[in-house]
Amino acid sequence: MRDLIENVIVKSFDNPALTPLEDQARFDLKELTCRGDRLAFTTDSYVVDPLFFPGGDIGTLSVNGTINDLAMGGAVPLYLSCGFILEEGLPIETLRQVTESMKQEAEKSQVSIVTGDTKVVPRGAADKMFVNTAGIGVIPKEVDIASTRAKPGDLVILNGFIGDHGAAILIARGDLSLESSVESDCQSLSRLVQAMLKVCPDIHCLRDATRGGVATVLNEFAQSSGVCIKMDETKIPIRDEVRGVCEILGLDPLYLANEGILLAIVPRDCAEQVVETMRFLPEGQNSMIIGEVVEAPAKRVVMKTSFGGERIVDMMVGEQLPRIC
Repeated sequence: MRDLIENVIVKSFDNPALTPLEDQARFDLKELTCRGDRLAFTTDSYVVDPLFFPGGDIGTLSVNGTINDLAMGGAVPLYLSCGFILEEGLPIETLRQVTESMKQEAEKSQVSIVTGDTKVVPRGAADKMFVNTAGIGVIPKEVDIASTRAKPGDLVILNGFIGDHGAAILIARGDLSLESSVESDCQSLSRLVQAMLKVCPDIHCLRDATRGGVATVLNEFAQSSGVCIKMDETKIPIRDEVRGVCEILGLDPLYLANEGILLAIVPRDCAEQVVETMRFLPEGQNSMIIGEVVEAPAKRVVMKTSFGGERIVDMMVGEQLPRIC
């Protein structure tokens, strides 16, 4: 076990906080408090099947997913932990590939993986590999992002094509004999969020549309804030490949999982400037305003369809695609 940790994991994640291999990582509080006045702390587990898919793998997913959870509160992500549950018989090369992916994604976001744990379980007790990551970030003083802050008159911003991750995972499993070039949108959104906050420190709501997709996130905002969110179907970007997969399988792309898509609710007077800023970055180049916040019907999401009518978009019930993250 020590050889595994030193030669694979520590070798990949090497940094001053990790190298001593103590039971905990240690930080100077001054380094944290100079960045803000609150800590953000999150944790998540990743059990995606297959481990490797077009556009990423379980490693990119675990690092970016946790970074994004911190970023959605306006925090600057700093440190991650990593816990591996490995099935007996997992090839060492598979673990090397995953840790290398994690290293690369962490470096892109200037985040350090500073502590962790590894367990090997008997064959059949886990499906190849499970990963748990926890993250710590610091929230600047002026930032106050919450799902309860949507107000009538606010506008809704989306940063790109929806449903790519859910469709890519479904196709990668090979169960349905479908062929497509669609890739997961797995990416860090931290840089994008920080750019948005520079031009609009008063972002009201912010969340990445992972499990449950865009529809679920907007319903959570509407219910928490007691408002109605109206979307324009013609403004929501969906790739033809994703739309085709959904039509074949009877799925709604509004509920497909994403791993690089965020939804922001911002004051109307700064919405255009936020979108322009987002478009300067690769992760935000397809950003657009897709809807607005109104008073009624309260706690509802309403879609203006391409035919000119309206329909209610409910919270997703059940799971459309298991093991997508």
